[in-house]
This record gives sequence, structure tokens and C-alpha cells, in this order.
Amino acid sequence: MCIEYRDTINWMFSQLPMYQNKGKSAYKEDLLNTIKLSKHLDLPETNFKSIHVAGTNGKGSTSHMIASILQEAGYTVGLYTSPHLKDFRERIKLNGKSVSKQFVIQFIKKNKSFFETNSLSFFEMTVGMAFDYYAKQKVDIAVIEVGLGGRLDSTNIIVPEVSVITNIGLEHTQFLGYTLKEIAFEKGGIIKPNVPVIIGETQSDTKQIFKNLAKENVAPIYFADKLITTDYPSDLKGNYQKHNIKTAVQTINELKKKGFVVSEEAIKNGLLSVVKNTGLKGRWQILQNHPKIICDTAHNKEGLTYVMAQLKEESFENLHIVLGMVNDKELDNLIDLFPKKATYYFCKPNILRGLNATILKDSFVKKGYHGNIYNSVALALENAKENAEKKDLIYVGGSTFVVAEII
Repeated sequence: MCIEYRDTINWMFSQLPMYQNKGKSAYKEDLLNTIKLSKHLDLPETNFKSIHVAGTNGKGSTSHMIASILQEAGYTVGLYTSPHLKDFRERIKLNGKSVSKQFVIQFIKKNKSFFETNSLSFFEMTVGMAFDYYAKQKVDIAVIEVGLGGRLDSTNIIVPEVSVITNIGLEHTQFLGYTLKEIAFEKGGIIKPNVPVIIGETQSDTKQIFKNLAKENVAPIYFADKLITTDYPSDLKGNYQKHNIKTAVQTINELKKKGFVVSEEAIKNGLLSVVKNTGLKGRWQILQNHPKIICDTAHNKEGLTYVMAQLKEESFENLHIVLGMVNDKELDNLIDLFPKKATYYFCKPNILRGLNATILKDSFVKKGYHGNIYNSVALALENAKENAEKKDLIYVGGSTFVVAEII
């Protein structure tokens, strides 16, 4: 079974390029293949209720929070997210449990000739698999996270109960546009006629874009940061989670208007049990103490700004930073976010898009940082541990794929 599962996943990865490995060549500019696949699978997305979550930062955490709250309220909840950290099956969960290897194998086996005939990409196949699984499992509701952008993302064939957009930052500009307004328009493409939309963070550059799109679609629009005044604690400890918490709570409030029964206790317990209920990892995750090791998947300017600010609040004697990135980042916009008073361990995540560690180091050294290059993320962390004293702090990050290799 394990060999058959591994062979199945390897075949999926080898199909039309997978964005997380290859980058731009994997991006498709329409939904025709996904629509064709949906028809082939008998329109599975029409057989379950859903919530659609887009945004630059926080969409993963917000999706997991919403799922956790709904699980606490007693619902059977699907959760579709990307990318995965360790195992492909993390992308497709049901009440926190990953889809079975058997389902993955059988789904691909049954539909393989259709995939090949129509040149489906890894992401299109995966979305089809998730929707088929949730339809067959008769979930009460599924939380569906956008992969990239919104308007042209494969997930955007659903008509959800609520659309959610966490925030907007400059990311994937080669696909989504070079201004916040352009990116907001792409992510706002998930706004549907008469479907309420929750905006997580009110931003002056994007507020009117969303209001216009909502008006065109006769979609009620709510800005969560202006509406939710209660501070709810969560087991997700990053300071940046306060925005995601408000977004999740406002989303639940909209669901309640549609007949979902969610008590205040379920909201509180759900937010305090996100990791237990959904298995979320890599968000300001403390891996050990003495020395303290923290990892976080933040990888763009907005996310890293929050995380580096929180790092400054930590108490430690010396700071060690294990750092790797992918090669489509504009390094000059990111380097200054990192503290100079730290020892750096530069490495390359083990994917095709991984940025060469020498290039990473040279870029940092030019700006007055210091550190060495290591042949792998694991080796970089190992050296950081050897050099760190008990009262020191080790931070591991720069990319989701760096974190994936050490969790």
C-alpha cells in the first residue's frame, strides 16, 4: 500500500508542473480544465456547503480556525488547504483527519485516463479529489482555501455560504499584478452574487476595490477588524493571529444567519483547540525549550513584518536564524526586516524553486549580516543547535518548505 501510494503521488507530482516546485510555468490562466473535471466527476462541489478563503497572509490559519470552531459545534467539516508540509494528504482533511491513502490511490486510478487526455495539472487533480471526497463523505460544510490568487484559482468553481478575504500584500506579482489594487481585484474574484463576503483587514488601498466588487455582485460585505471587538485567546500564538481570529469569528457570525448553530462556547473552545482539532503546524510553533526553537512559515513582506516584530519581544541571550527562501522573492524588500544582531545559517529548501544558499548569503552579507552556508536545512539547524547556549533562541523560517523539512 505504501509503495502504491508513493507511486500515485509521484505520478501526480510529475504531471503538468506543480506550482510549489516549478513556479510560473505551472500557472494556468482559466478555469476550463477544472470545469471540465467537475462535469466528469458529476459536479461534486454542488453536493456540499462550503466557505471560500482567500488572501495574502493568514488564509491557512483562518481556514483552520473556522474548521476547528465548526467541529466544536458538532459539524462534520472538510478542510482543504495547500501546500502540505509533510504528506500530500494533509491538504484534504475531514474533522482533522487526513484523507486515506486508499482514497487517493483509487481516485487517481479511476480517473487517470481523463487526467492524461485533458492534461490536468497537479493542483486541478487535487481540487477535484477534495471535492469528490467531501461529496462522498457528505460533509456538513467544507472550508476551502484558495491556492493562488482567487479569480482564476481552481477552487473558484464553488458557490460558498460565505467568501473570506484575509488581507492583501504584494505576492506572486508575476501572476496577480504589481499593485495592491490589482492583487485585490484578483483575490476579490471569489466574491459571488448574493454571497456575503468577509474582509479580514481594512486596508486603504484595497477597501474600495472590495466594496465595488461586492456592490456589482449584490454581496453583503463586512470588515471583520471593524466589527469584532472581543479578544478571543487561541492556541495559535503568533501576534498576527489576532486578525485571523476576528476574521474567523465574523465568518461564523454569518454562518449563524444561515442556520448553522454555533454557541459562544464552541467559538471559544474551537479557537483554543485549533492544533488539536485540525493538525495545523508551522505557525509560530515552539519546537523545544533550552534553547528555545521557534519555526514559522511566514515568507512574504507582510507576514515576516509581523513575525520579526514578535521575535524582538522574545527574551534571549543570542539569536540564531536558520533561513532559506524560494527564488521568486524580491530579496531587497525582505532583508531589512531581519535583525542584524543574529548569527545566520543560510540554506536552500529541497525543491526546484529553492533559492541557492550562496545567493541568499551574498545578498544578506552585502547589507551587513553575517553567517555561513549549509548544504541542507537539517544541517543548518543541527549547527545552530550545536552553537546555541540554553538561553539562546533559534528561529527557523523564510519559507514554508524550510519549515516542512524540520517539523
